Parts: sequence; C-alpha cells; structure tokens
Amino acid sequence: MQPTKAPGRTPQRSDARSNRQRILATARQKLRDDPDASLDSIALAAGIARRTFYGHFANRQALITELTQEAARALQQAFAATRIPGADPLEAMARMALAAWAVGDQYRVLISLGRRHLGEETIRATLAPAREEAIAALRRGQHEGVFANHVPAPVLAQALESLMLALAEENTASTWADPTGEAAVTAFLVAAGVAPQIASRRVRAVLRE
Repeated sequence: MQPTKAPGRTPQRSDARSNRQRILATARQKLRDDPDASLDSIALAAGIARRTFYGHFANRQALITELTQEAARALQQAFAATRIPGADPLEAMARMALAAWAVGDQYRVLISLGRRHLGEETIRATLAPAREEAIAALRRGQHEGVFANHVPAPVLAQALESLMLALAEENTASTWADPTGEAAVTAFLVAAGVAPQIASRRVRAVLRE
C-alpha cells in the first residue's frame, strides 16, 4: 500500500518559492534605491513576516549573495541570447553591452552591492564567465584593429565595466534616460576605441534587429 502524501505539502512548497521570489524582487528594488535599506524594511515592503523572511535569508550577506548570483545568471543568459555565430568583435561587444543594459538593475546590484558586501574577489569569481567572454571579444578586436590596444584587454574590460556601471546608475537615478541603451552602448564602444559614427551606426543596426 502506497503511503499517502501529507496534505498541503505542494502548496507549502509553492508558497515558499513565491515568498522567496517576492523577497528577492523587493530587495532588488529597495537596495537599488537605498543600498543601506534594512532587512526589516525589505520584509515589510514585501509583505512578508519577519520570521518567514529570516527563514529564507538569515542575514544581509545571505540576501546579497543570492541577489548577486541571480544577477550573474541573468547576465549570462542575456549574453547567450545575443550570441551570433561568426559575429565580428564590434558586433559581439555591442550585443553584449546591450544585453548588460537590458538587465541594468540586476547588473548594478551585482557590481555595487556585491563589491560592498561580498568583496572584489567574490564578484570577480561570480562574473568570470561573462567577463571572460567580453575579454575574448576585446582581444579579437584589438588584434583586428577595431578596439584600442593601449592597455591589455582585461584592463580595458574592467574600465568599460566601470563606465557601464556609472551610466546605469545615472539612468536609474532618472537624471538621464536611455531606455534602449543606445546612447550608453555607443559611449561604451567609443571608450573602447571605436569612432563615434561607426559605434552609433553599429548600435542602431543591432537595435533594429
């Protein structure tokens, strides 16, 4: 005779997943607006009891760790969705930068909060797959004379990452609006050594697709 399942078990699991996702979505927004937002304020905004909240995330570091991992997955998935076999380095970088812009809030949380709470080494490890893809495209572009080669590709990638973070923060703060990322990614490519008119045309071509 098969044992009967405990009634309500599946709904409990469903509720737990729903609560966790609600906490993460609320935390992403609250921490974007106020990096020092307390866990209690996040729980309140999410409509989650404190006991339930701390059942999912025992402390701030646990919450930030989950948010950064979630953001890294979103960034990698966005990169994967924009890959085109045989794309030249300029097109590849434009697509990756636009993908990063599309997950801007998560990307900003990943970089700024992650560095602040988890440390540079942890963020480097979390970002490694996406960053290595960008560095590879930069190296190809430098070899082909598309990107500036006055600094090594890993250094240039780090500088461009900082630029994108600064632009994303300005966009979030509503001091400057760039919903599609056209202006930001054009600036990104220009900083990589691409002529402004060429950068602008290439970004518009990718966006038109």
